Amino acid sequence: MNRTDRLLGLVLELQSRSWARAEDLARSFEVSRRTVYRDILALNEAGVPVISVPGRGYALMDGYFLPPLHFSAEEGFVLLLGSDIAARSFAGVYGDAARSAGRKIEAVLSGEARENAAYLRDNLRLISLEDPRLQALQRPLLTALLERRVVRFGYRAPGRDPQVREVHPHGLFRLGGVWMLAAFDPCREALRNFRLDRIDGLELGERHFARQPDFRLERRPDLEERHLRVRVRLDPSAAAVAAERRCYYTVLEEPDEQGLTVTLRCRRLEEVLPWVLSWGGALQPLEPPELRERLRLEAQRTLERC
Repeated sequence: MNRTDRLLGLVLELQSRSWARAEDLARSFEVSRRTVYRDILALNEAGVPVISVPGRGYALMDGYFLPPLHFSAEEGFVLLLGSDIAARSFAGVYGDAARSAGRKIEAVLSGEARENAAYLRDNLRLISLEDPRLQALQRPLLTALLERRVVRFGYRAPGRDPQVREVHPHGLFRLGGVWMLAAFDPCREALRNFRLDRIDGLELGERHFARQPDFRLERRPDLEERHLRVRVRLDPSAAAVAAERRCYYTVLEEPDEQGLTVTLRCRRLEEVLPWVLSWGGALQPLEPPELRERLRLEAQRTLERC
């Protein structure tokens, strides 16, 4: 990255956050703090109102914006596609904002870029084959995330009776082909992950909540609660399709000449048992010992029904 691009990147970075420390900016742009100091000085000399407060870092003066930007056809298409997806995903004011943003982006494109972006927009589609019920859950959950509103729903955890949960949504993500809701559960005073395909009767409440400080999805606090390690080996024939049927609780896959060894971490065997049973005779249980006993019990129950 040359200096001109870095200076523009600094302005965009400062526009996207309230305050930024020199060490954080240096890490983002892979330069030294001394270089950041020189770049901030250069921005000030060019008329960009960067303010500095000891202990907080740098920020742009309120009300400062970059002049209009020029987008290529590819950049315009990506932005327009993003606004289209947001418009379909959000209800109310956020859906309206996404449509308005799309119109503004389209307006600033040059004639050729607008024509090319329109062609790409009309002829490229993100096709989803997911359960329409899951798609119906995503919209109110996205609204709850943005507006910090409490949600209430029935939840069917494996091996347990359905329970009514009232939680504070903090994140929505997809892992191993499964959509998950990361939320703070006030009754348990902890962050929990909920599979969307186990949620029934979702209600978007009117009460608001305060987000947990420093929450980040990538930290995955749920993994710290999974103390039970399960290891199984799949035959070579099953290993070939294992990636298409990866379990949510999988943390490690080790291929070898005997097939594929899969390590999972969970809280209870019931959480992974359906996935384990789905492989039938193509799976060999390795640990823990109680997994073997549980599989024998399930096989005996099946035989008794034959």
